[in-house]
Amino acid sequence: MKTRSFIITLLLSFAVLGSGCVTLEQNPVSGNKRAFGYSWEEEEKIGANADKEIVAQYGLYQNEELSNYVSDLGQSLLEVSHLRREDTPKKFQETEFTFRVLDSPVVNAFALPGGYIYVTRGLLAHLNNEAQLAVVLGHEIGHVAARHASQRAVEQQIGQIAVLGGAVLGQSLGFDGGSILQLSSQTAQLMFLKYGRDDERESDALGVEYSAMKNYQAAEGAEFFNSLERISESHGGGVPTLLSSHPDPGEREKTIPELAQKWEERGYEQTILDDEEFLNMIEGIVFGNNPRHGFERNGTFYHPDLKFQFPVPAGLQVYNQPASVVLVNEEQTAITQFTIDTESNSAEASVNSFLNREGVTTVDQYVYTENGLDGYQAYATALAQDSTELRIQITAIEFQGNIYNFLSYTSASDFPIYEGEFAAIPAGFRELNDASILGIDPVRIELKPTTRTASFAEFLPANLPMDIQPLDVAIINQVELDETVEQGTILKIPVQ
Repeated sequence: MKTRSFIITLLLSFAVLGSGCVTLEQNPVSGNKRAFGYSWEEEEKIGANADKEIVAQYGLYQNEELSNYVSDLGQSLLEVSHLRREDTPKKFQETEFTFRVLDSPVVNAFALPGGYIYVTRGLLAHLNNEAQLAVVLGHEIGHVAARHASQRAVEQQIGQIAVLGGAVLGQSLGFDGGSILQLSSQTAQLMFLKYGRDDERESDALGVEYSAMKNYQAAEGAEFFNSLERISESHGGGVPTLLSSHPDPGEREKTIPELAQKWEERGYEQTILDDEEFLNMIEGIVFGNNPRHGFERNGTFYHPDLKFQFPVPAGLQVYNQPASVVLVNEEQTAITQFTIDTESNSAEASVNSFLNREGVTTVDQYVYTENGLDGYQAYATALAQDSTELRIQITAIEFQGNIYNFLSYTSASDFPIYEGEFAAIPAGFRELNDASILGIDPVRIELKPTTRTASFAEFLPANLPMDIQPLDVAIINQVELDETVEQGTILKIPVQ
């Protein structure tokens, strides 16, 4: 797409990565040799490099106890995986795994080659017990153990972002808007790699196997996939099974209990649920977008922690990520990216560092002052990957010890249409003084036991915070709004 080529040209360090030499190596799960796009050693290096970008892009959720809890569970499941079995070659057995909780509201889990597993706080909020988390982590360990990314590298051209939203449990929920903007081509390709149905089914089976071997109630994993289906439907409809390259959540909801039953028949008692411990671990977890990290309201973007605000012109969608804020029009042909420059020592130096990039031609540049703040502004041109001429406006502003950049661009032909909007965004950048916004708190999950037997809807607060809907709360509790909830049931209620 033209827009995506704009983004890639300007915002990514886009080193083209070939799929490399096909190598014949062992699959730790099957034990057979087959063609892989990378050697195991290469997979470990790729994962380590990509991990740094993922952490920088999303940020880690700052709760050491919760992070250790997830990691300990992951390591426990790893013990019974194919990577730790006696007949597995030593190089697989000695590979260290890293389990991380990302500070993202998106319901997601994914794995990178070489043993890097991620779950988001958004996913944790949608689980009800440790057994469900065990199936999710086991699923992701399965992707690494079966070397699915390396298998797909043989079939897909690494370095070309052809499909988004594949290598995640929450793939049916849609693409996490803007998240790819700060990733290198290699990391983006791996993170959004499109696994086939057979890969996903194999990982589902492995997730059930590993959790059952640790005596978890593996059939509980079906409840999570039911939640995925409900979230998808609440956002406009699920992914039809025949149109998706993955099993849809409804199919998984049916097959996971069947897989669990087979392991029970093999003698693996599945008795562990650990709902109380899990719920205690996630009590207080941030739910939804954290307004402390920035939010848009009534045409203004506010950042309480950094104490600034700037206008958002009508019709622009805001994607707020740890590394940047991206404003995009509906057609995705006009883009403004807002970032902090941590390398330059002045606004002028910051703008010049961009102008000095290869392929950028300066049209004009000058000292820029608005709202009593010192800055620098320039106009430039560049070519997109499809040879479309782009017109660029870049503005750097010095504020409270930081240098903030607004990089705006569209095609040269469309620039006159958006020039006014591009100029208005940095022109409206100023200090945030509204005490009610400076003191805003995030929404957190609070555990509340029911004192009577009634329908779930009767236990909801009259006013839910931050545009959260009653159905959203029902989904995170894995119940229906009209479902009867027994006295003494622990409910997860978002509060602010």
